[in-house]
Amino acid sequence: MTDSNPVPQQSEEPVFGRGRLPAEARRALVELMRQGVVMAETRRLVFEALCAHRNAITDHLADMYLRVQIDERAGLALLLQIEVEGSPDEDDEERPALIVRPMLTLYDTLLLIVLRKYFLDRETAGDQRIRIDFDQVESLLMPFLALSTSTASARKKLNGALETMKKRKILSSVRGEESRYEISPVIRYIVKADLLERLRQEYMRLAKEGGVSVSGDSEDEEDEDG
Repeated sequence: MTDSNPVPQQSEEPVFGRGRLPAEARRALVELMRQGVVMAETRRLVFEALCAHRNAITDHLADMYLRVQIDERAGLALLLQIEVEGSPDEDDEERPALIVRPMLTLYDTLLLIVLRKYFLDRETAGDQRIRIDFDQVESLLMPFLALSTSTASARKKLNGALETMKKRKILSSVRGEESRYEISPVIRYIVKADLLERLRQEYMRLAKEGGVSVSGDSEDEEDEDG
């Protein structure tokens, strides 16, 4: 006996959403997610689209636990992971992450600390574009070198670390000046000022325990005494 009411077959055709963002916002969002950083200096139209559609893009990213940090003064858009403390609906350990935080070596951490401190000092002094050369970086790292594994290969290791910072968009090369770098405002959001100070104090403590003289430690001792 044949079934007079056959079950209708499910369509195997894929269903595509129309999308809610305007075309220019979608294109800008794709570039932001691919690159992680958008600079107005090099991608003006993309940056302007991110600014113009900021609210819609923010809502879209929030569904993926992401957010966009836009610094219009610096001409910078940065893709960041949302960090929620005490989320009532999900355990932090269960929250998926699209951005994988790179594991930093001790040397990379030291380099970030001195670059962030230099950036903060020059920014406070009123510099608009903050540049630093290889010898300056080497000099700033010198007090901490006893804490790292770098000895005879220090310059080679520093070159490699600086190249890593360029790939992460924290540094960029200065045209025509091979050993000079511009520090991107990205570093302001990668290393916050309070974290910088905690890390700096901890490395200074370790340096003292190792018998290494670190610039600025005398002032700390005066504060503790007085």
